[in-house]
Amino acid sequence: MATLILQTAGAAAGTALGGPIGGIIGSALGAAAGSGIDAALFGGLAGGRTVEGPRLSDVAGLSSGEGDPIPRVYGRARIGGTLIWATRPLEVASTAAASAAGGKGIGGGKVKRTSYAYFVDLAIGLCEGPVAGIRRVWADGRELDLTMVTLRLHVGDADQAPDPLIVAKEGAANAPAYRGLAYVVFERLALAAFGNRIPQFAFEVLRPVAGLAGMIRAVCLIPGSTEFGLDPLRVTEEAGYGTTRPANRFQLQAGTDVTASLDALQALCPRLARVSVVTSWFGDDLRAGRCTLAPRVDNAAKVTSGDVWSVAGLRRD
Repeated sequence: MATLILQTAGAAAGTALGGPIGGIIGSALGAAAGSGIDAALFGGLAGGRTVEGPRLSDVAGLSSGEGDPIPRVYGRARIGGTLIWATRPLEVASTAAASAAGGKGIGGGKVKRTSYAYFVDLAIGLCEGPVAGIRRVWADGRELDLTMVTLRLHVGDADQAPDPLIVAKEGAANAPAYRGLAYVVFERLALAAFGNRIPQFAFEVLRPVAGLAGMIRAVCLIPGSTEFGLDPLRVTEEAGYGTTRPANRFQLQAGTDVTASLDALQALCPRLARVSVVTSWFGDDLRAGRCTLAPRVDNAAKVTSGDVWSVAGLRRD
């Protein structure tokens, strides 16, 4: 502000005393003097200034209402949730100093910028239990990678115990077990990706109909024509320009698709004991007498990391 005022005043005084040339000189001298004043007032000569980012008190969070109904789920359904317990957000401040030299004015100094990250512990009630599990979780419409968060599911048994985190925070005498209610507990959930607030959640819940699921003892697993679909190790393939893409992980519930599928299968069929696996080979002729069966790859030059493709001693090439 001082720069603009003194620059205008200097130009007017210089023009009155020395014409156009005097106006140019007066404008330059006024701008220099005003810049020095601005630097002294706003951090250049006063030892620096501090800039703080937004804090959690500036934004609204998720709320819950008393008397919310408890849904009843059959099969697989996507439902919301009700916030039933939460701690005060943990605030973590991070301060970084940056030099202010090189900008407008003649002053130097540093600018200290403080940003705030927030973490929260919370429990969200889902539906009437018991449930078999949850397959996917969305936060503000985006699916969460469940391997990157600490999440515990309480299926809603009649004898389930209180969550250990709630016990640690509230004390054993004040920690409800929420028996008969399926709920999840997020531990130290980072809020930075959601604008430093608790997001709106949605959950894909599995609750099999009583009777049939407990009688299944064996299933046949048919993954189709896939190179790494049965591999429990995570495999990625080069996508060019220094990037990679997953080869066997498209479900965000576990490290690989086969692990996520088997976990869901065991949750739905608790008495499952055996799985027979079908693998796909390929024929080169529709005439049975001339057809040769062999394994195949979709790209002989594909480069993978995490594991390499081979079948019965045959390599990709």
